[in-house]
Amino acid sequence: MTQQMHTPPVVSPEAWEGAYEEMLVKEKALTRARDALAAERRRMPWMEVKKDYVFEGPNGKASLLDLFEGRRQLVIYRAFFEPGVYGWPEHACRGCSLGADMVGNLAHLNARDTTLAYASRAPQADIQRLKERMDWKMPWYTITDSWDKDFGVDEWHGHNVFIHDGDRIFRTYFVNNRGDEAFGTVWSYLDVTPLGRQEVWEDSPKGYPQTQTYKWWNWHDNYEEGAAPDQRWVEVSDAGEAAFRNKNA
Repeated sequence: MTQQMHTPPVVSPEAWEGAYEEMLVKEKALTRARDALAAERRRMPWMEVKKDYVFEGPNGKASLLDLFEGRRQLVIYRAFFEPGVYGWPEHACRGCSLGADMVGNLAHLNARDTTLAYASRAPQADIQRLKERMDWKMPWYTITDSWDKDFGVDEWHGHNVFIHDGDRIFRTYFVNNRGDEAFGTVWSYLDVTPLGRQEVWEDSPKGYPQTQTYKWWNWHDNYEEGAAPDQRWVEVSDAGEAAFRNKNA
């Protein structure tokens, strides 16, 4: 038999609106608290990575710096796809695969000078086969040394965040367990990076790169490095912001 559900009461539209407004106050408080926590995260100390790590990629050996792909920030997810993992060799870990399915179009993340990469111990031939079958687009590297153990992901999944200044690489953040189960959107990744979303409303340390809110947004096939914001989109987004502010005044 199906267990009986103890559902909430059914109320009038007026009562529903009142309940919604009460919930909205709490949700806005949560949003502000999340923004404040991200601001603290951007002020976390950095740890320099002094060991040379070697990965295997589709084009051969790659250093940790290579994984940045020329961008300033790097987020690496340790996915479990290798002998001994349930699903091998047809599948990666079910949880890691669910996470991979949630990853959005990487063009938006790349436009904020940030690269997302996956890393596992499976050989590249198996990784490329899996990516093609599952239609996953993220760069995915093979771990060949102690990188996973050194960064807390040899036995469990997790996201490590890095930034580089020339040849110097720094670890800036780490999240695992339930902390990374909701990753996939451009915002979820940028909020754990040292530079954040890089928009002017954010509370970031002095000198951090920031641009006008909304203006950098683009179609994923239309980003051009160094291009000025589209003037028509500037006008549309300005009008939208103004209408929203007037509605909530």
